[in-house]
Amino acid sequence: IGGSHSHEFHVLASSGEDAIAFSDSSDYAANVEMAEALAPAGERPAATQKMEKHQVHGDELAAVLQPLSVESQQAVKSVIVKASDDIEAEYIQLVLRADHELNTVKAEKLEQVAAPLEILTQTEKATGIEAPYIGVVKSKLPLLVDRSAAHLADFACGANENGHWLTGVNWERDTPDSTVVDIRNVVAGDPSPCGQGKVKIARGIEVGHIFQLGTKYSDAMKVGVLSETGKHETLTMGCYGIGVSRIVAAAIEQNNDERGICWPDALAPFQVVIVPMNMHKSARVQAAAEKLYEDLKAQGIDVLFDDRKERPGVMFTDMELIGIPHQVVVGERNLDENQVEYQSRKGGEKQKVSLDDCVNFIKQQF
Repeated sequence: IGGSHSHEFHVLASSGEDAIAFSDSSDYAANVEMAEALAPAGERPAATQKMEKHQVHGDELAAVLQPLSVESQQAVKSVIVKASDDIEAEYIQLVLRADHELNTVKAEKLEQVAAPLEILTQTEKATGIEAPYIGVVKSKLPLLVDRSAAHLADFACGANENGHWLTGVNWERDTPDSTVVDIRNVVAGDPSPCGQGKVKIARGIEVGHIFQLGTKYSDAMKVGVLSETGKHETLTMGCYGIGVSRIVAAAIEQNNDERGICWPDALAPFQVVIVPMNMHKSARVQAAAEKLYEDLKAQGIDVLFDDRKERPGVMFTDMELIGIPHQVVVGERNLDENQVEYQSRKGGEKQKVSLDDCVNFIKQQF
């Protein structure tokens, strides 16, 4: 939409479409696309190995690394992308640790990288080398190296020669100049960008969004007001969106059990359900249930009256699935004692409640 800042509001849910990074020791939270991946602490280790070339086979990194006895945390991989018009090169080489994933949002924001981001799938066009064997030694492309990859010493990478990899590679000693950037997704266990604790990752459903538009549109449209001193002031704008249907989905994700939905009172389609047992065979049950229904409605309470000709087991199963917060069962046996049976959908024991006091009892449950 525009503007330099926006804020998303997420509800944590395992089925969420977004990955959320948050601190285990503070209130920091951000979409993984936006969360900063900090540089590893301390100085980069000193080089201890000589660079060696190895003949390898495989189209995947795991297959290449296995015979080298190199862990993915100690190897780097490259992604070739289209360069922006601001630099002379046609392509850029993005370098990450082999166990990390490229953050395309971060990469696209780099001034050296063309937007929208264009990743080359046929790397031979830019390098003459097949993708698994591209490396940083003697690279002819500008190198943008992720912070974590830049902290490695004695690492492995492609040899820029098909069928070969290098081990014992070290920055500066063996590689051309490079620029260190943040281009990876954070992972669980990373230091939190806020400086407190570690990062945790969870799925989330976006239920709202605030956009700080600033003066982008008001400047373009020359929209302003006069201040108290008569000076022209440009309007500062903002807008928001609320995902109404998403809020419903998120509420269900967070409030359910093996039997169905457990609606929060604020979102439930009805507050109370009345389940009359065999009402069509008992005039007394029907009269008591209908009176209770009218009394609750008179108090402004939303009530569902289950007047279907169904077996009690079917009625109970359906009501648990629908998830109305408060259930009142009216039956012959309890009416003999002038009582009804109450149960909260969120659990708890069934309670016998006086029929005469049932409305007040229900109101106290809200």
